[in-house]
Amino acid sequence: MEILSLLGDGFAIALTPQNLLLAVVGCFLGTLMGALPGLGPANGVAILIPIAFSLGLDPTGSLILLVSVYYGAMYGGRISSILLNIPGDEPAMMTCLDGYPMAQQGKAGEALSLSGVASFVGAFVATCGLVILAPQLVKIALLFGPAEYFVLFTVAFATLGGISSTNQAKSAFAAALGLGIAMIGSDSQTGSQRFTFDHIHLYDGIDFLIAIVGLFALSEVFIFLEHHRGGAVGSAGVTKVGRIMPDFGMIKRCIPSMARGTGLGFFSGVLPGAGASLGSFLAYSLEKQAVDRDGKTFGKGDPRGVAAPEAGNNAASGGALVPMLALGVPGSGTTAVLLAVLLQLNITPGPLLFQKSPDIVWGLIASLFLANFILLAMNIPLVGIFTRVLMVPTRILMPIVAMISFVGIYSITGSTFDVMLMVGFGVAGWVLRKLDVSLVPVILGILLGNQMEVNLRRAMTISDGDWFILVGSPLAIILWLIAIAGFVLPMLMGRRMKKRMEAARNEEEFVGD
Repeated sequence: MEILSLLGDGFAIALTPQNLLLAVVGCFLGTLMGALPGLGPANGVAILIPIAFSLGLDPTGSLILLVSVYYGAMYGGRISSILLNIPGDEPAMMTCLDGYPMAQQGKAGEALSLSGVASFVGAFVATCGLVILAPQLVKIALLFGPAEYFVLFTVAFATLGGISSTNQAKSAFAAALGLGIAMIGSDSQTGSQRFTFDHIHLYDGIDFLIAIVGLFALSEVFIFLEHHRGGAVGSAGVTKVGRIMPDFGMIKRCIPSMARGTGLGFFSGVLPGAGASLGSFLAYSLEKQAVDRDGKTFGKGDPRGVAAPEAGNNAASGGALVPMLALGVPGSGTTAVLLAVLLQLNITPGPLLFQKSPDIVWGLIASLFLANFILLAMNIPLVGIFTRVLMVPTRILMPIVAMISFVGIYSITGSTFDVMLMVGFGVAGWVLRKLDVSLVPVILGILLGNQMEVNLRRAMTISDGDWFILVGSPLAIILWLIAIAGFVLPMLMGRRMKKRMEAARNEEEFVGD
């Protein structure tokens, strides 16, 4: 009953005119950005962070806007997957397998609407899971001391590649790079300068937002300019939408698929590092094994092949918020970006967040429920508008992204040095992506580096320098085992699973041709 009372207070906050408007705007912008191939939720949120801070919004309003963008982008990723056979982001890859064949059969509108319903089911159930699971996880988190928190952060880095990782060495390099950047600035204990090279602008360290906007938003500008060179996003042409509403029989037949996909997706989201890509892949694979073992319908336009992965990846997006809010450990790349927003707002996620700032937490959770209904109401009747954004030339789109990044960062910091530093991070992000090095471990290293160092020093102070304190409790030992398993399993299983994902994708492309 206490949770329902707190959730009721959250709805009172979320339903204020300003916050409701922010949720609507965030859902709309998020869907647009999700529809554009390559942008995805992490880049969409990163691009709009400067706007959220420039508007001078309160912490609750900023989070509602950005989390609505997050949910909207997860919905929007299906649009280009179905109409262009180009995933809006990696989690939407599995939607191509049956979504595009449906579009070729003249059922693009039905596939889009069905995927919208599946996205709603997955995200709504995941938000309910967030309400139930996060407070319980908080109770466990209260048992954590400095040593356990240090090991928990180690778990986050070790599991960051997820089960679909292809190269743990690159993930480890990226994490080390992020931790190195986090060391820049004044030592929190001694006050001495580290890696500042006597440059006064670096005395306070590297701002989270500068690194995130540069690594995600500006590097995306460079990648888009390199690949598209001013052409339209959808170079192959957008398939006509046709009839929008699917018949009730199709939806009824897909309900079990949505249920199974939602369960797998939520579980994948809660696991740090697994994320929506694994959720959508497992949902599609399980559904194919459950209803089409002979391979007669899946890959040829089966609606269940659209419903399952869409429910899975949207459930994972909600599940990834559970460890971020309850433990301060992001469950995905986008929640790592959201974690930076919380820290920039001087809000420390974790067990004390639910005690010290219940209005922010429950207002945010309530806005997630509202965002789901807004997105469902928005995505079906306005699907024609969202499809047209696929034809926006990059020569128009990319300058807008760059302008938002430059103006937004300068309006926040008022420093030309920070703007140039952002450009440097953009170039670095472009180089890392060319080398197939994930940017998420870099961001996580920058975000968690200082907290990791502080907790290690506290643990060493408590134990009088005895390193065995890091394995001195059953909880710490369990976390170390999870970290080891999270780092080793991707090397044993990840490559095989990644090959299966690519094989499914290549098979679908062959059938489509």
